Amino acid sequence: QVQLVESGGGLVQAGGSLRLSCTASGRAFSVGNMGWFRQAPGKEREFVAGINWSGANTFYADSVKGRFTISRDNAKNTVYLQLNSLKPEDTAVYYCASSYSSGQLEAAAGKYDYWGQGTQVTVSS
Repeated sequence: QVQLVESGGGLVQAGGSLRLSCTASGRAFSVGNMGWFRQAPGKEREFVAGINWSGANTFYADSVKGRFTISRDNAKNTVYLQLNSLKPEDTAVYYCASSYSSGQLEAAAGKYDYWGQGTQVTVSS
């Protein structure tokens, strides 16, 4: 069992930045891939970014590429999402997710085994 707790969301003006954190407890954090997803009101949950177990490999949704950065610190059991140049369309609840897999990074939500409760990010224009 893995418990994931996100933090760092908030209200920010367009062009601003936030740093989200997701701290894991339970199963060994360092052996699995991690991902960030988001869900805006009335929309389906969508993939944002993924990182492999070591942090050496990452990939991003086209909508956030060049603006968001995912990283992890296995010693702290924490994965981060740095959000820069925020836009109103980035407004959503952001979720981190944990996978048992340490193989190929996945964008499909069904490939992840555990989820956090989410943290709200609101970007005003």
